[in-house]
Amino acid sequence: MHAATLSMDYDHPDCRPVLCRIRAQAPFVYGLTNYVAATLSANVLLAVGAAPAIGAAPGWPAGFGGQAGAMWVNAAGLINCTARDMLDAVNAANAGHVPWVLDPVAMGAGVGEYDAIIRNLAARTPAVVRGNASEVVALAGGAATARGVETTASIAQAVPMGQVLARGHKVIVAISGPDDHILAPDGRHIIVPGGHPLLTQVTGAGCALGGLVAAALATVPKESDRLVAVAAVHALYARAAEIAARDAGGPASFATGFVDALSRLQDSATAGADA
Repeated sequence: MHAATLSMDYDHPDCRPVLCRIRAQAPFVYGLTNYVAATLSANVLLAVGAAPAIGAAPGWPAGFGGQAGAMWVNAAGLINCTARDMLDAVNAANAGHVPWVLDPVAMGAGVGEYDAIIRNLAARTPAVVRGNASEVVALAGGAATARGVETTASIAQAVPMGQVLARGHKVIVAISGPDDHILAPDGRHIIVPGGHPLLTQVTGAGCALGGLVAAALATVPKESDRLVAVAAVHALYARAAEIAARDAGGPASFATGFVDALSRLQDSATAGADA
């Protein structure tokens, strides 16, 4: 029997408690990401109450990788750190039982040496793989169709391949698109509707989402609760985008308003309407 497909937006009763836990616990979240996305990633995490540290200063990957509440590794971080840095961080996280997120940016764009590094990372038991449709298709073994960091595959193509990846690697797979799809190894499938097209015009918005997923993982004590937590932060990301778009004059003001909206999101159903 196939597992049911569920829909979850930010009004779902399981969503706000995730944000509440992040704000209450202020988890230390370590990230290896690219310099293009680092500022937005840090600001997104600060806006929800997490405590980020980003970068590969001497000793940080092996040190922070094992000390953090959770970690995310953005493959495009290879433009400013080394594959050894990423492996040191991942090995330390695994040794310390720290859950981590892999964002396979530009996987399948036709650069074999780069793709091989991502495959090596994916084999080291991330808790979540988060990417766009082309990246997920390529990592699952499908045709490599990415155009640089942009997707050319559809969600319809990516979901079946994401399910293959989830089962084969025993990993939660989150696919970003017009609707986000969160896939579990046991076949559970959560669709997160909403968001806004302006997110695709802000550099690093997808990369920052990987950091937010890590923040949610840091506050979830049981692996069985991770799927809902991952879906919940996608839902709060979508809601913040919808709020920011109301008054945005374009991508620049949207980016500022988006961080503001994240900081103002209510984490309790009894706290009143979100601004």
